[in-house]
Amino acid sequence: MKLGIIANPKKYEVREVLFKTIEWAEKKNISLFINSEICKETGLNDNAILQKTKSDEDSIKACDIILVMGGDGTILYTARIAKDFGKPILGINSGRLGFMANTQIEDLERALDCLIKNEFTLDKRSFLKATTPEGNVFHALNEFLFTRKDSISMVNVTAEYDGSLINTYWADGLIVASPTGSTAYSLASGGPIVAPGTDIFLVTPINPHTLTTRPLVLNSNHPLRIIIEKQESEILFSYDGQVHEIKQFPFEVEILKSDLTFNLVHLPGHDYFETLRNKLMWGMDRRRTKN
Repeated sequence: MKLGIIANPKKYEVREVLFKTIEWAEKKNISLFINSEICKETGLNDNAILQKTKSDEDSIKACDIILVMGGDGTILYTARIAKDFGKPILGINSGRLGFMANTQIEDLERALDCLIKNEFTLDKRSFLKATTPEGNVFHALNEFLFTRKDSISMVNVTAEYDGSLINTYWADGLIVASPTGSTAYSLASGGPIVAPGTDIFLVTPINPHTLTTRPLVLNSNHPLRIIIEKQESEILFSYDGQVHEIKQFPFEVEILKSDLTFNLVHLPGHDYFETLRNKLMWGMDRRRTKN
């Protein structure tokens, strides 16, 4: 088995995960494909099991399974560059919350052993796809974001679903999130949490002017059309944090669930709702804590 490593070497916490993985790979005689820049920035010495590549993309092409070391931001980066390869991804958390990177360092060796024993299943997370009338296509694992840029003025964003007008939102912006992205910006903006694998997307307004405007849950197999007319505020459109410059108006995209999937490794004993309880501290009550 060949494993690829994607990591952000600028984060000090990643180094412990990386070094422990190398120690494990030496014992098991497993090849690790890793960007030479990561080796340089973390001070890794030459090692027989380390196969240095010229880029993260080359590491992904060469491996069977991708190890992502960091938080969910690193996983989103990996999802973007690996989306056309469909290779399994194990997220190892060295960040903060880490809903997708939910393998902790204390469970690292057991998780890696499960990989080589093929004791795992795949949690297939669908991307969302946004298409412009000109044929430009954008993919997002978490969310598409339409928001104001460098302005205090609200923006107007019109949403139509399956040919019917939903609303013209007057707000700081609008989020269209996948089930995977329901625990990200959409949650912070008051949206619900949605279980992975559900064929829906969320339409969540950001600080809407009218209090009766609430998030919507829609079937992602029917088209959601977003239209933005030219207005006083400059509008920003982004997909998983990647900004696309809007050069002409009206700007329009049609959003649907994509056929592309992000194949997240699901290990024995891992449970989505346990992750929610641990990360969001559900059930924690100071009144029940003994002094």
